[in-house]
Amino acid sequence: MITFGGSMDISTLLAFAAAFFVFAASPGPDNMTIVARTISHGAASGIAYGAGTVVGILIFLTLAAFGLSIIAAEMGIVMTILRYAGAAYLIWMGVKLWTAEPVVPDLLPVSERRGLLSIFATGVALNLGNPKMPLFYVALLPNVVGASLTPGHIAALAAVILAVEIVVIGGHVVLAGRARKLLRTPTVVRRVNRTAGGVMIGAGVAVVASK
Repeated sequence: MITFGGSMDISTLLAFAAAFFVFAASPGPDNMTIVARTISHGAASGIAYGAGTVVGILIFLTLAAFGLSIIAAEMGIVMTILRYAGAAYLIWMGVKLWTAEPVVPDLLPVSERRGLLSIFATGVALNLGNPKMPLFYVALLPNVVGASLTPGHIAALAAVILAVEIVVIGGHVVLAGRARKLLRTPTVVRRVNRTAGGVMIGAGVAVVASK
């Protein structure tokens, strides 16, 4: 039997990978935002947001591994502030995109580093403020990997999460990038901007409405 991190076997990791893939690939605000940002601002913007979501997920994995996920779930006011702040920023970006002058992507300037950092931070904040994230780990980890986790287990699970997210985020960015290449005229760009802006506004509203 092949084991990882001391006593975690390959079947356990595959079970976790399958469960996490369903969780990560399911349609939701994060994936919608990755697609919208890629179409409107390019692959770097979509990847930056996706990277932020992964950091938030790994933070919760660490908390869950040390038995702190229940404490995190009880930090209602902090998580609420993070969730509303991230949602407000998503809605603001959606409104800004909806009202933006249409610019063909070939003429669009490359995103500034500060812009990428802000969208990355939004991804982190929204995942840290997601009330379902601690519950996901509380429910999943004991049933899939057992009650106790060693540092080796954490490293193995983190590697699985990174591998799954690379596939999920990469797939969304590639597909959205292909759609972006169809933006050849200002009229088409305006329509896509408003669609992407509407998606981002909807994602922000969905985050606020989630309980």
